[in-house]
Amino acid sequence: MLMTVRMAPRLPLIFLLMIHGVSGAGWGVSYRHSHICALKSSSVIMSCTYTYPTEYQIMKVFWTKNPVKGEEFPDLSEDPEYSQRLQYLGDKQQNCTIRLSHVTQKDEHMYCFRFITDNPDVKWLGYPGVTLTVTDLQVEAPERVTEGHNVSLTCKSSCTLTDRATFIWYRNSQPLTERRDGNNQLLLQSVRREDAGRYSCALHGHSYISPAAHLNVTYAPKNVSVSINGSGEIVEGDSVTLSCSSDSNPHNVSLTYPPKNVSVSITGSGEIVEGDSVTLSCSSDSNPPALNFSWFKENQSSAVGSGQSFSALQSGRFYCEAHNQHGSQRSDAVTVTVHPGADRNVIVIAATSGGLFIIIIIIIIIIWFIMKQRSVKTEDLTVRQNDLYADVSQRCEAQQIQRKNS
Repeated sequence: MLMTVRMAPRLPLIFLLMIHGVSGAGWGVSYRHSHICALKSSSVIMSCTYTYPTEYQIMKVFWTKNPVKGEEFPDLSEDPEYSQRLQYLGDKQQNCTIRLSHVTQKDEHMYCFRFITDNPDVKWLGYPGVTLTVTDLQVEAPERVTEGHNVSLTCKSSCTLTDRATFIWYRNSQPLTERRDGNNQLLLQSVRREDAGRYSCALHGHSYISPAAHLNVTYAPKNVSVSINGSGEIVEGDSVTLSCSSDSNPHNVSLTYPPKNVSVSITGSGEIVEGDSVTLSCSSDSNPPALNFSWFKENQSSAVGSGQSFSALQSGRFYCEAHNQHGSQRSDAVTVTVHPGADRNVIVIAATSGGLFIIIIIIIIIIWFIMKQRSVKTEDLTVRQNDLYADVSQRCEAQQIQRKNS
């Protein structure tokens, strides 16, 4: 697209600067692009041509930025921020093209060409000029993708690049040579776990590479195996530790989900005698673990209990419902049967009669043992008394004999 700015040669200078787009025979500046979108750190070519009447001679040509009416127009080649990066590729006849290298966001301005003739009153400014926008590249990718699905990655810029762009893709800093889509997208079909990694993009012929975006490929557990800590030989009553490992992504319970595989287990057979109870337990697979459990009896809308365990006192079919913050799920129903209590009463009576008989036997044995102990003590006391009497008699006889001798 060519944009031409012309003015009448004999109008005062101040008037020419105020009326943009005024054209006159033999005067003008044309820019190939009025807007340029350039990649950060790249070089920008601002193509330009100019014309003037042959009776004039060009004394000076230069580029300036953001011209303001009534102020001086500085020469960018004398600006320290531009002097090493700005190269004038034109001449003093008709070509006014420049190259600006290593552009950054600070270079986003309007740039205009200016020339000065040998007549001090005739100076020319090509306004409006070229507006420069500088962009970087960003990879847009989903946070995660499931193995076997398709995924598209996009290399985005804040403006449409002026130069025709050929995009290059990298995974983990290595260039990709296959499965490259045209335009600015990378299409990965039937993603594999090997496709996970850090993706970045660049333009062919440019050194700038975008920041990397991480693509996470999730897949179900594979290569599941069990290992034993120790030799695996244990003595009855001891324990052994088994460890389960697998190849999966994610590797832990970082993936949250509502309860599933909810089931009820029964302590015992589920058949009880009237007056007793059977314990039902509810379990589920969920993340985070389910903490709330409700118990229901079939054909009843309201809950009959809560908690992970429930004591059933009557016949019926019971089921549980597990809850966490992500949802809930109910189990299949289990059957509890309660038998009449007549047989139980007979058993209780029989047990009571048998216990009474045993108690009587024990009492008799205790009484017999006490009586025997008393009999033994009596006999021992009698023997001791007899021995005492004999000892006293002997002592008396000895004293009498001693008296007679004296």
